[in-house]
Amino acid sequence: MSLFDKRSEPEVDASWMETYGDMVTLLLCFFIMLAAISKVDTVLYEKVQSGMTKDLGKQPPQRPIETVRQELTDVVSAVPGGEAAVDIGTDNRGVVLNLDMGAVFAPASADIKPAMMPLLKELAGTLGQPRFQGYRLEIQGHTDNMPVRTAQFPSNFDLSAARALTIMRTLVGLGLSEQRMVVAAYGQYAPRVPNSLEDGTPLPANQALNRRVAIHVLP
Repeated sequence: MSLFDKRSEPEVDASWMETYGDMVTLLLCFFIMLAAISKVDTVLYEKVQSGMTKDLGKQPPQRPIETVRQELTDVVSAVPGGEAAVDIGTDNRGVVLNLDMGAVFAPASADIKPAMMPLLKELAGTLGQPRFQGYRLEIQGHTDNMPVRTAQFPSNFDLSAARALTIMRTLVGLGLSEQRMVVAAYGQYAPRVPNSLEDGTPLPANQALNRRVAIHVLP
């Protein structure tokens, strides 16, 4: 018998592959389900992506939401009275401009003070630039917990809706497309901070923060 004759090789048991394939399929379905029910934090995702690009790709980080926030902050700072009327931040969806109602509107009114028009004009000019055309604007009206009952505004919802609509119509009049906009009224039910202590004692400074029109700039 030749030394080079092939010996019969033992048969390999590959039955484990079926179990392994089932496990991988179940894991894939599990992560798809998580993605489907999860709420994406756009700002956090941008930060993580930027860090990975910088550390792994050795490329300058790209953070468009942060760029928008900084540019709008510069616009507000450049207009007299702008910083007192608007504070700018981010949430898990994008950039948020909180317009202070005491600065923008007359008390219990949806009429914009003339002194605020230069600020709104600058904001509209910036958001109307071609590089921001893909961003949507969600304009939300909010009040504090003090009830409003007037002939024109029978409830806090009426007042918050009227103010949000006024801001929307003003921005449209300044050149922004209404197709980019959504308007919502929350009345007193989405405060930034508590309106009062647990015993019901009002917190005037907090109530002032809650009286606002919030413009969400969303990618």
